[in-house]
Amino acid sequence: MKNNMLTKRVIGFVFALSLLLGVGMTANSVAQAQDRSWQREQIRRQREWEREQQRRQRQAQRDWRYDDDRYGYGGSAQLRQTALNAGYNEGIKEGRKDRNNGERFEFRDEEDYRNANTDYSSRLGNRSLYQQYFRQGFENGYADGYRGY
Repeated sequence: MKNNMLTKRVIGFVFALSLLLGVGMTANSVAQAQDRSWQREQIRRQREWEREQQRRQRQAQRDWRYDDDRYGYGGSAQLRQTALNAGYNEGIKEGRKDRNNGERFEFRDEEDYRNANTDYSSRLGNRSLYQQYFRQGFENGYADGYRGY
């Protein structure tokens, strides 16, 4: 009888131990599956974030390229830069000359400002657009020259 009872207890202990091990292994495999799923989700989110950052960077570069025209007249960068530089250089000369001669601050009466064609070439593009940029540069240069810069 004691032998029979001992056998039942051993069998019960082995059964309980195998049950615990089985539950533990099942829980571990479920946790690993969840962990892999979580990792895949994190990788997906990271890639999505990187793609969004690249898209924003490309958009910012496009915006910068077209937004570089602060004056709002349009035209090519070469036309804009040539006209602004030529206008500024002529304006600073005229501004210094007026200051040295004791004349009043008035850039609109200067012939270069009215003509606005110094350094213009037809390869740059639209003449009236060039004149707008030239006059803007001339105003800035005249003010700097008249103030003594």
